[in-house]
Amino acid sequence: MLTLSEVKQVTGDAGNFEVNLIQHPRYIDESKCIACGMCAEKCPKKVVDVYNTGLVNRKAVYVEYAQAVPLKYCIDAENCLYLTKGKCGNCENICPAGAIDYTQKEKSLTLNVGSIVLAPGFKSFDPSKLDFYNYASHKNVVTAAEFERILSASGPTMGHLARISDKKEPKKIAWFQCVGSRDVNKCDNAYCSSVCCMYAIKEAAIAKEHAGDDLDCAIFYMDIRTHGKDFERYYNDAKDKTGVRFINSRVHSVLPIHGSDDLEVRYVDESGKLISEIFDMIVLSTGFETPPEVVELLNDLDVDLTEGNFAKTSAFNPVATSRDGIYICGAIAGPRDIPQSVVDSSAAASDAGEILSSARNSLTTVKEAIPETQVVGDPPKIGVFVCKCGINIAGVVDVEAVRDYAATLPYVEYVCDNLYTCSQDTQDIMADVIKSKNLNRVVVAACTPKTHEPLFQETLLCSGLNKYLFEMANIRNQDSWVHKNNPELATKKAMDLVRMAVSKVALMEPLEEAELEINQEALVIGGGISGLTSSISLAGQGYNVNLVEKSDVLGGQALNIYKTASGEYVQENLSALIKKVESNEKIKVYLKTEIVSTEGFVGNFKSVLSTGGEEKSIEYGVSIVATGASALEPDEYNYKTDERVLTSLELDRKFIDKDPELSKINSAAFIQCVGSREPGRPYCSRVCCTHSIENALELKKLNPEMNIYILYRDIRTFGEREYLYKEARNKGIIFIKYKLDNKPEVVNKDGRLIINIVDHVLRQPVEIEVDLITLATAILPPDNQQLASFYKVSVNDDGFFVEKHAKLGPSEFATDGVFLCGLAHYPKPIEEAIAQGKAAASRAVTLLAKKKINTIGTIAKINPMNCSSCGVCISICPYSAPSYIEEGPFTGKVKINPVLCKGCGLCVASCRSGAINLKGFDNDQIFAQIYALKEAV
Repeated sequence: MLTLSEVKQVTGDAGNFEVNLIQHPRYIDESKCIACGMCAEKCPKKVVDVYNTGLVNRKAVYVEYAQAVPLKYCIDAENCLYLTKGKCGNCENICPAGAIDYTQKEKSLTLNVGSIVLAPGFKSFDPSKLDFYNYASHKNVVTAAEFERILSASGPTMGHLARISDKKEPKKIAWFQCVGSRDVNKCDNAYCSSVCCMYAIKEAAIAKEHAGDDLDCAIFYMDIRTHGKDFERYYNDAKDKTGVRFINSRVHSVLPIHGSDDLEVRYVDESGKLISEIFDMIVLSTGFETPPEVVELLNDLDVDLTEGNFAKTSAFNPVATSRDGIYICGAIAGPRDIPQSVVDSSAAASDAGEILSSARNSLTTVKEAIPETQVVGDPPKIGVFVCKCGINIAGVVDVEAVRDYAATLPYVEYVCDNLYTCSQDTQDIMADVIKSKNLNRVVVAACTPKTHEPLFQETLLCSGLNKYLFEMANIRNQDSWVHKNNPELATKKAMDLVRMAVSKVALMEPLEEAELEINQEALVIGGGISGLTSSISLAGQGYNVNLVEKSDVLGGQALNIYKTASGEYVQENLSALIKKVESNEKIKVYLKTEIVSTEGFVGNFKSVLSTGGEEKSIEYGVSIVATGASALEPDEYNYKTDERVLTSLELDRKFIDKDPELSKINSAAFIQCVGSREPGRPYCSRVCCTHSIENALELKKLNPEMNIYILYRDIRTFGEREYLYKEARNKGIIFIKYKLDNKPEVVNKDGRLIINIVDHVLRQPVEIEVDLITLATAILPPDNQQLASFYKVSVNDDGFFVEKHAKLGPSEFATDGVFLCGLAHYPKPIEEAIAQGKAAASRAVTLLAKKKINTIGTIAKINPMNCSSCGVCISICPYSAPSYIEEGPFTGKVKINPVLCKGCGLCVASCRSGAINLKGFDNDQIFAQIYALKEAV
């Protein structure tokens, strides 16, 4: 990783780029720095903090990445007194490691690479230029990022909800949406920043968790855009259960109240009434912008930009820039949330990997394996490392007291405390201590094992110890964070947690991990646009693919779509995609085929396919689920009883077929959210608003004089789709808002097609006569239950598959070796379906490229002598790991497949005979912890 580096020039072409870099000096020698923080503590020069929040000052010496591992300190040359004026030098004088090096200079570097991925990120809009919000002049007007810091346990108020001006606990907080977005008058950012509605709702809900029901939270909005997976549910819960107020109004200005720190907000509500409210704090939901230096970089790279200064891509190549070999991910592609950024990053890796596939492993070096020290039979010699985690732990817990207490526990041979135990220098020290002290077990008292256990286990491996001779005591999440108001109690609890960890680790034994070979073929289930993309990506990286499609043609729902939001003709691009699949010798296509059964595990799956009654068995290492979805067939608005009422896809078909009758229409209406965002189907189908506006504009092209109405609840043209919304309004398309409890009514009055609706501006019922009505219907998942049972994966309440992690694993399942993309995951437009298809292929390649993998060691083990053959473990296991032994002396007893077992412990808890133990969590280890805790009672 090259940090503090700046790209100066890129020459060459795809497959052979030369990148010239400038690496700026850190002025701190990384090889000597022990991350003690004394330089930062003693620095007298204060500047803007590392998060640019304006709330917590940082000094000229700072942590470059505050959440990174390892921590990297560096000196800000522009603000350092020594480097600018030759004065001070405190940091050099007090550094105990002699790591300060003022002589460091810039370095020029040249890299030869085959492909480039751009992920420069974004900057938050600066609201200080909007003087009517008083952001620059009033401390209680803050940005959403600043409010996040206030809510954070490591923030300026240590997680206590208080306003900045007087530390008073607020009773009323307002959020203003679209600050720096959807605005061409004040900031020239016409696009929607996509994420602001959701983060405002999240902040309001968390604020009420902090302060209780007495806190009044109000969100002022134009359209609520909760179009992501499960976002609509979160919005409904915030509104109906948490008590967050949603006010459909855009506030013009904020007025400070003389003699107090309160703020007056005047706004017009939906009835047209002028209202004034007093708030303690105001949070500005600021949008995304591309930094000027990134715009300059993109121009230097000859990468085309969009109107909003984002990198320009096409719907069918969503992470490829206009310059071959250069790819993008994250907010440089347009405003997006974390899941989509993660999808894009994997997709970009896939595209970059296709160029580099012929060179795979040519520069790989094999890490030297350190022989494992045999400790079986040796008395425990435990080392305890207690982490301060900056002030996250040490700000509450008396770390030195916990360290000294640990030294008194049985079998403990070594103790120490560290500023950051997860930093690289501490890891190196830990490895040296393990070797020099001949430690054979390790306890780290720090944060959560969920994120840091693998790091410490890797350190044990580098020290020659089995990685399972390790235990973590979570004295941050389970202690300092929840007992921050009672340091004495927190310190006692930390001692209890350490004592429990020591008691358990003393009984730990080395565990083994099985090695598996990975079958180098893949199965893609579904021949829609995302499945086609996954197949091409996998084949492009050298892997054989079996593509299964249950219908008699490839293409899925894309066969019914006319254009993308960016104006690309879908059928032409889809035909080219299908042709690439059918002509690729590495892709075998099975049409009119369904999966009958599946067995096996990661790297070694086996499925039976049925084609026209004939069955065939195939073996493969990974599977990608791309089963798609379909459009709801509505039972309202006179659909099926009046041929003038169509669905969106039926209108698309008329466009595709160039139906001449469309140009004869004089008036048309689109009704949004048909079957979506309702109690029985409480999710947004994501694509409908944009799709309807697209089609409305197409009708305008055929007949510019046509009267067109769009009846909506919230217009959700997120990102740069907002330009379409703006264009539609400029061309005279009329938008009328309705509410769920007062939906439009469609009637046939003497042959005339009439819509009755209450106009949200006039507050009066209106009657609209139209020649055509288009219903924007919900997107429905197929019945995925059987496929879910084959791969031991889950579907949510709406019927869509549940991913491994909502934010960090959107293209993976919890079941290893199985991946997810397209509408099977959640409704999404074509460019997102293609990106996720590439992402799923990328994640699959991370497994295929290894060729061999190891299972986990903490798995269940059965003593067949004690097994009663009741079968409860078989029925309860979500991974199908237990099965009956079919032959031998223990026939009829149960065995555990170590490859399928995930160590969840369900079988252990349910075993009536006590025949099952979980390695690493045996009864004696669990009871040792319980007895250790009992000592404190």
